[in-house]
This record gives sequence, structure tokens and C-alpha cells, in this order.
Amino acid sequence: MQVHTGSDRWDGEADVVVVGFGAAGASAAIEASDRGAQVLVVERFDGGGATAISGGIYYAGGGTAQQKEAGFDHDTPATMFDYLKLETSGVVSDELLDDFCERSVENLQWLERLGVPFEGSMAPRKTSYPTNDYYLYYSGNELALPYKDVAEPAPRGHRTKGRGTSGKVFFSAMEKAARKRRIDVRRQTTVTSLITDDAGTVIGIECREVDPGATARRALHRLLGSWNRKMNLYYRPIGRLMDGPIRRIEREHSVVRRYRARKGVILAAGGFAFNREMLKEHAPRYLGGTALGTIGDDGSGIRLGQSVGGATDRMERVSAWRFFNPPIAMTEGILVNKEGERICNELYYGAKIGEHIAEQTDVAAYLVVDSRVLADVKRQVPEQTLWFQRLQTTYLFSTGHKKGATAEELARRTGIDPAGLARTLERYNADRRDGRPDAMGKDSAHVTPLVDGPFYAFDCSIRVQAGFPCPVLTLGGLVVDEVTGAVTGEDGRPIPGLYAAGRNAVGICSQSYVSGLSIADCVYSGRRAGAVVARNSTVA
Repeated sequence: MQVHTGSDRWDGEADVVVVGFGAAGASAAIEASDRGAQVLVVERFDGGGATAISGGIYYAGGGTAQQKEAGFDHDTPATMFDYLKLETSGVVSDELLDDFCERSVENLQWLERLGVPFEGSMAPRKTSYPTNDYYLYYSGNELALPYKDVAEPAPRGHRTKGRGTSGKVFFSAMEKAARKRRIDVRRQTTVTSLITDDAGTVIGIECREVDPGATARRALHRLLGSWNRKMNLYYRPIGRLMDGPIRRIEREHSVVRRYRARKGVILAAGGFAFNREMLKEHAPRYLGGTALGTIGDDGSGIRLGQSVGGATDRMERVSAWRFFNPPIAMTEGILVNKEGERICNELYYGAKIGEHIAEQTDVAAYLVVDSRVLADVKRQVPEQTLWFQRLQTTYLFSTGHKKGATAEELARRTGIDPAGLARTLERYNADRRDGRPDAMGKDSAHVTPLVDGPFYAFDCSIRVQAGFPCPVLTLGGLVVDEVTGAVTGEDGRPIPGLYAAGRNAVGICSQSYVSGLSIADCVYSGRRAGAVVARNSTVA
């Protein structure tokens, strides 16, 4: 990505120019606007990014109204800090993490003022995503060891109130709020380079906008972009067919635009899950997963920052979502690798499970259950799942499993070491029978001997399975100053005029992810950057 120095002409200007219109970009734009800045947002498609196709989960705690409504009045910012300190493993300073937790209630209230709806109806059981009857749940590992010994558990997964996957409801409210503020959003526009002055200060952007005069091409680009996003989520091979036509329209039917940023540019263009080359370079063990987001999550925002000397970190960190709960009875199985060894607590949040799977030989893992567990699972499906989860269970119960009359036969059919699986089952069953704690710390309520044949194995490896997707989300990005959100170089010095937020930047969830933490970080880091840039003096 070439850096242009100076400019003889500008097609427009604003105090703050934001690249990307997802949760981070919208938060930055709204915050800057509310502080009196004129804001221009540049977005490759129609907006929303990964947020709009997500479950709409927002991680918040420390005493939210929804927690109190559900009867959880013990959560404090300090308790939330203790839990997240274990999850984040030092990816940010204690000071930043403390600030994130202290501001959690206020940031949730800010979203509510924008029109994002939340509710305190508490899910009755541990789940990866609650049904439409519940909008508050344990969205991380709060109930599992060692986390529950470090911090008193509290539900912090605040699901946006809306049927199905409610990310669309979440972002629609933010989009409406931006519209009310007369924030200028230039859609179907791809940023190609940053513009700097002779001193190296970022003073604007160069981009290509699908030609407004080419009405038919512009309409086709919008339609293909919408279809592509949906197909990428459910069946990437079909989505891939649209990649070429989308890029061809952008290349052959677009016009160059240059926009001046009087106070600063904020990069908020998502991660790089759709960039196979970057994944291969930084996180090859996750190549088999299903990229989460849009094809705009191609690392372009990160590479823009690098083009002017921005440093990166945690680029190897990727969240792989291997969810097999709900139904909750699935957690009574054992998750083993090819050697037949158990790899983690099956009650962990799906991203933590995915992290453990990524460490295994061939990133392979299998959930082994017996006929009794499978019968319980099937009985729980109607009550505990939404439509997209039922699609998954339908696949798993029909063609997405291996079966064996005995555990040994199952192992041979699956490619698991039979002796290793036999040892694991023997210990698992004996510990429960003899009243010993589970070796992986699983709650005893979900540990029952697996003895009733036939036995079944569900392939939980990080690889594409049409009926059992394993979404992946990249977590690393540009290094930023923790106080301002300014992009910094290898020497630690801020690059004048350039800021980053969300998955373009290293943040709260760049080491470990739990549901809702990325969107919460997008809001936190987006508001931080928007506020700082709005206060800046004119840089050009």
C-alpha cells in the first residue's frame, strides 16, 4: 500500500476521518461527533462488518442494570478485573484493564442511549448462545476452574435483544445514531493509501469509490456484497464465487477520491481472517477454519498502518469457535486428540476449546459420547437451541459422526489411538465412580461414566465442515498507545495523525476471546480514539 505525500487537491475534508464502519468505526465516529468534530467515515461495503453478522453479544459487568435485574448484585469492576486479568494474560497493562472494567457500566448505558436494547432475563444453563427467551448469560469461562476460584462468577454476556443472531439489531441502532448526527458515511469506498505531509504526519486518505455515475454497477456491487457476506458465513465456496466480480467492479468502475483529515485518521477496518496469505504467515494452524466477517476483513487496515511505520503485535493470536454446546448434555462427553488424550474441560467457552484444539497434532480433536449421552442430547435440542444450532445438530446426528459398537471400534474408525482412548475412558469413568474430582476440573454435574455402547465421535477439528463450521476471528493488529489509541512505531513513538481501534489494533481481547469481548473492546477503543482525535489541534 503506497503512501502518498501531500496532495494538490482534496475531494473533501473533515476533522476526523474514520476507515471502516463496524462497531469500532461507528463508536469512534459518534464519540468524535458528540465532541463537536466534523466526521467522515469511509466504508468498503454498506457497513456493519463482523458486528452486524455476529450474535450481538456485548461483554459488560461491574454492576449493570441487567445483572441486577437478574438478581446478580455482587459483581463489581474489581471482580470483573480479576476474571479478565486471567483471560487477557497481560496483553494490556493493568491500568488499561482496570479502566475498561471501571467504564463497563457507563459504556453499556451509552449504547442504550444510542438505542441498543438489552434485557436482564437470565439463561438457566451454560450455553454458547441463549435462545430468544434469554438475554443475559455466562458468555465466558467464569464458572470453570481456575477462573471461578480467582473471581466470584457473574454473568456478563449481554445479548442484544432481538430474535436469532442479534448483531444486526446492535449495529442498526449504531447506524441510526450516526445518521442522526449527520456523520458523512461514504459507502462502497475502499481506502488504498494514507497521505502524509513532509514531516510524516498522516493528513488524509486516498481511496477508490465505486462510481456513483455507474448506477447499475454500483447496485450490483451492493447486492454482491450483501450476498457474499451471508454466504461466507454459511458456505464459503459460494461466497468465494462473488469475490472476483466484487473486486473487478471496484477495480474497473471506480473513481479516485482524496479526503483530508484536519485532526487525524482512525483505522477501524477489522482483522485479517479473509487474507489467506497473512493467516499462513502468522497463524497457519487456523487456516482450516471458517473466516468470520466480510471480505473487507483482509488486513487492509493493519497494512495501512504498517505502510507508515506502524508496529504490530499478537498477529499469531486467532480465536477459533468450536461450539458443541448447546445442547448442554454434549459437555458430558470427552474431548480427545488423535492420541486419545483429553485436551481440556468440555465446559469451557468454545474459543478456549478452540485454543486447546489448535495445539493438537493436525489441529484435530474429537468429542466422544456414548448412547446414553446422545439420547439426552437429542431430547434437549428442541428446548435449548435456535434454528442455526439445530442445523448443526442435524448434521452431527446424521452424517457428521463416526460410530462404533465399542470404544475400541470407534477409535479405529476415527483414527484415534485405541489404547490411548481406552486409558482416558478408564480414568474418566473411575474418577466419577470413586468420587474423585474430574482431572480437567469439569463440574461433577456434567461428569457421568461413558459406558453404554454404541459410542459416537464428532469431529471437532479446526477444519471446514459444511454442517459444523468453526469460525475464526483474528485478534492481533497495530500496536497503539493505551491512553490515546495512537498507532505507534517499532520505537514506541506515536505516528502523528494516525489512530486505530477494534480489530485493527491490539486490545483487551488480543490474547484470549470470550463472547462479547471483541465488541466491548471495539466500543471502548473506538470511543477512546474518537474522543482524543476530536480534541486534537489541526494537524494539516
